[in-house]
Amino acid sequence: MNRFQFVADHSDTYPVKRLCQVIDIARSSYYAWINAAEKRAARAAADAELADKIRAVHTVDNTYGRPRITAEINHGQPADQRINHKRIARIMRANNIEGLRLRRKHRTTIAEPADTPSPDLLNRDFTAIAPNTRYVGDITYLPCGDNEFLYLATVIDCFSRRLVGWSIAEHMRTELVEDALGAAALTRGGLAGAVFHADRGSQYTSKGFAMICAKLGVAQSMGAVGTSADNALAESFNATLKRETLQGAARWESPRAARLAVFRWITRYNTRRRHSYCNYLSPADYENAHTSDSLQKAA
Repeated sequence: MNRFQFVADHSDTYPVKRLCQVIDIARSSYYAWINAAEKRAARAAADAELADKIRAVHTVDNTYGRPRITAEINHGQPADQRINHKRIARIMRANNIEGLRLRRKHRTTIAEPADTPSPDLLNRDFTAIAPNTRYVGDITYLPCGDNEFLYLATVIDCFSRRLVGWSIAEHMRTELVEDALGAAALTRGGLAGAVFHADRGSQYTSKGFAMICAKLGVAQSMGAVGTSADNALAESFNATLKRETLQGAARWESPRAARLAVFRWITRYNTRRRHSYCNYLSPADYENAHTSDSLQKAA
């Protein structure tokens, strides 16, 4: 118990002077604490109101931790009304509110012989100066049903981390990655001049994939065999998707449930989920801000 509160609780029974002597506090400090009661009450009320706002954000997306919750609460607020991230962290701790934290599962990738290997054009630099210039992609499995699997192929823009193309199927044939790249071309209105980076899985080293890259004007890039760090951005995206959709579960109850969950998450990821790389804007908002800045500079 707070020692000042102890004195206040017993001041009707014993003299304040004696109580302060017994528990070794200065009377001046006690009276200063008494005089600050209104401020403490106001601060407690403000903290309770902020806790309600934090819960509201966390209810919408329980994967959000302190950085994204801070960004969400401060969005659109004047600079002098923004809440410090340390205060939000303190209130989250006090109210047992935390983002989703699951241990990442490591999987072993079996390298396939390369039919048409390409050089590594990114060298682990997963940045871009503008949208539609550098992409990464990968295939990940989606466990569902009674020991069933779906497979997701992705095309992610390095500039904004936006997922611009993706495909889900019950197989890992080359058509899976071809469909994802084709979807990206439709989203962007073309990929001519862009670089697409992937690992050396057989789908990406196949002649069929090389042909669609050539048709779309895309330069292929590949990491080293068996080195996940060479495609870390795509690996990180896959891990985040599974953590935030499965939330600790081993699998989805059915292929249909998996498809729906992934579709909903991707929609939210691109348009609403705040990304730390994008200064806590969503990938779509980050690209829109870049477009607006470019138009202003050109004007």
